[in-house]
Amino acid sequence: MSVWSQVVGQSDAVAVLEAASVAARAVVSGEPVASGMTHAWLFTGPPGSGRSTAARAFAAALQCTTPGEPGCGQCQGCHTALSGTHADVRLVVPEGLSISVAEMRALVQTSARRPTGGRWQVVIIADADRLTEGAANALLKAVEEPPERTVFLLCAPSDHPDDVSVTIRSRCRAIGLRTPAPSAIAAVLHQRDGIDEETATWAASVCGGHVGRARRLATDPAARDRRAKVLRIPLNLRRLSDVFDAADDLVKAAETDAVEAGAGRDEAEKDALKTALGHGGTGKGAATATRGSAGAIKELEKRQKSRATRTQRDALDLALVDLAAFYRDVLVTQAGAPATLNHPDQAAASAQAASMWTPESTLRRLEAILGCREALEQNVKPRIAVEAMITALHMG
Repeated sequence: MSVWSQVVGQSDAVAVLEAASVAARAVVSGEPVASGMTHAWLFTGPPGSGRSTAARAFAAALQCTTPGEPGCGQCQGCHTALSGTHADVRLVVPEGLSISVAEMRALVQTSARRPTGGRWQVVIIADADRLTEGAANALLKAVEEPPERTVFLLCAPSDHPDDVSVTIRSRCRAIGLRTPAPSAIAAVLHQRDGIDEETATWAASVCGGHVGRARRLATDPAARDRRAKVLRIPLNLRRLSDVFDAADDLVKAAETDAVEAGAGRDEAEKDALKTALGHGGTGKGAATATRGSAGAIKELEKRQKSRATRTQRDALDLALVDLAAFYRDVLVTQAGAPATLNHPDQAAASAQAASMWTPESTLRRLEAILGCREALEQNVKPRIAVEAMITALHMG
C-alpha cells in the first residue's frame, strides 16, 4: 500500500501532492521541472479530515527512495517518515496549550541544516493554530527565507487569520481537505484495520467524519460508553439536581481521561530527567548535580501540567461536539429536513426531544453549547462553564 492510502477520501488533495512529490524528486536529481513544488504548504480542513496524516504522507513521498512514483510506502524512507524516526522529518505536536517561541526558534535552527539523506528537510507543524505570536514571527522569518532543501508543512483548521496569520498564509500553498464520506471511513476501517463491516459502518456513521475517532469507537468499549453517557444527558435533565450531576460527570470524565493519558508517562519522564541530572549517583559531583536540578524538574512539571490541561479540554470539547450534534439532529427532525443525522443510532431519542421542545428552545440549547466551547477557549474554569451550559440545557 502506498503512503497515499493513509489519506482517506481526499482524492483531489492527493493528486496535487503526488504531482508535487514527482516535481520534488526532479529537483533532487537536478532535472528540469515545471512548477509544482514549493517550500511551504498549509493543510486546512475540519477536525478528523486528516490534515496531519496528509502532511506525513507527503513527507514520506518526499523521502521515498524507490524508483518510479514517489510514496511507495515500502522503502526505508517511506517507512521511517511515517513512523516518525526519519532523521530529516520533524513533527511538532504541541503537548500544551500553545507552541512557544523558544521551541519554534530551536526548530527553525534545526531546519536550516542540510538534509542528512540528501533529499529534503521536512518540518511538520501539526497544530499551527496554536503558535504564539512570538512563535509565529520566528516561523515567518524561516518561511520568508527558506533554506534550499527545507519544506514546511503547516496544519490548521482553516486559513482564517485567527488560525494562521495572513503573512504566513500568503507564503504557503494551500491544500484544503474535506470531511471524508462515511463509506470511505468504513472501507478503511474494514480493509486496513480488520474491523468487521457492521461495526465499521456504525462507527463511520457516528464519528462526525473523524477517522481517528471512528477507529476508537470501533475498537474501544470505554469510548463507546463515554459517548453513550453524553448523549443521554439531554433527555435526563428532569430536575435541577440533574444539572449538577451531569456537569460533575462530564468534568470528571475529562479529568479521568487526562489522568489516564498521563499515567506512567509523567513519572517516566521525571525519572529519566532525574537520572540524566545525576539523581541516585554516588560519585563526587552527584550531590552538586542533584542540588542544581530543581529548576529543570520544576520546568518539566510545568509542561506536564499544561499537557494534562490540554488533554482534559480536548476530551471535554469532544463531549460538547457530540452534544451539539444531538441538538442539531433535533432541529433537523423538527424541520423535517432530509439531511443525514449526525447520530443516526440516536434517531428515536432525537425524535422524542423534537416532540417535547420548540425549535426556538432547541436552538437556544445549541447556542449554550457553543457558548461553553467559547468560554473554555477563554480559560473559564471547566466546571463553571459546564454548569452554566447544562443549566441552560435544562431551562431551554
